[in-house]
Amino acid sequence: MCRHLAYLGPPCAPTELVFDAPHSLLRQSYAPADMRAGGTVNADGFGLGWYPGSGEPVRYRRPGPLWTDGGLRPIAGSVRTTAFLAAVRSGTPGMPVTEAACAPFARERWLFSHNGVVRGWPDSVAGLAEKLPVTELLRLPAPTDSASLWALVRQRLAAGGDPLTAVTDVVREVERAAPGSRLNLLLTDGRVAVATAWTHALSVRSTPEATVLASEPCDPEPGWIPVPDGHAVLARAGSVEFHPISTDRSDLS
Repeated sequence: MCRHLAYLGPPCAPTELVFDAPHSLLRQSYAPADMRAGGTVNADGFGLGWYPGSGEPVRYRRPGPLWTDGGLRPIAGSVRTTAFLAAVRSGTPGMPVTEAACAPFARERWLFSHNGVVRGWPDSVAGLAEKLPVTELLRLPAPTDSASLWALVRQRLAAGGDPLTAVTDVVREVERAAPGSRLNLLLTDGRVAVATAWTHALSVRSTPEATVLASEPCDPEPGWIPVPDGHAVLARAGSVEFHPISTDRSDLS
């Protein structure tokens, strides 16, 4: 059911968290520790998005296993960035295994990833999709539940919503439409990151300088905090806030 992570902090190379840490994203791709009945390996693609400066992020994505790719490691070691988002994918049966289906998805400064599955997709969320502009549906990068979630989040951002509200509203609305979905979402614009823990694992480590959000801790060092299920994290470099996601159905009308 995928693994993902995000970093905000002083300039660094993504290599450490993606490749070199004891439980790096690379290791999580073939030996995840906490998939929670959501698969065994993450071999259906991967991606890295980073911010080279004040402009839009740069992405490198491929549809195969991360451990078979020789191109990303030298790239990840050559850049210095204050923010990045990386993901490995375990595709849901019936959904395509293509580069376009791999996170991070992007639009303007935003990067987005989904760890989980929308139960009963696409029928279960057809009512939510009907509220999207037709042009947005036509622009879906891939016919997957994750791309649909990205479109729903993007709609709220475009309407002026703040990232925390945009992400948590989508989690609550999709949970109402498709109960039992796994909805760990991760969104960043390079300055702030929002992540949710919704029936899947998520941990965070924050120091006065940097913050890392990850599906699984990348090393055994102290400081990793498990995010309680049903919560969102609003993160900046050096700070985190935890926010419960209300499941009161009256909030979803």
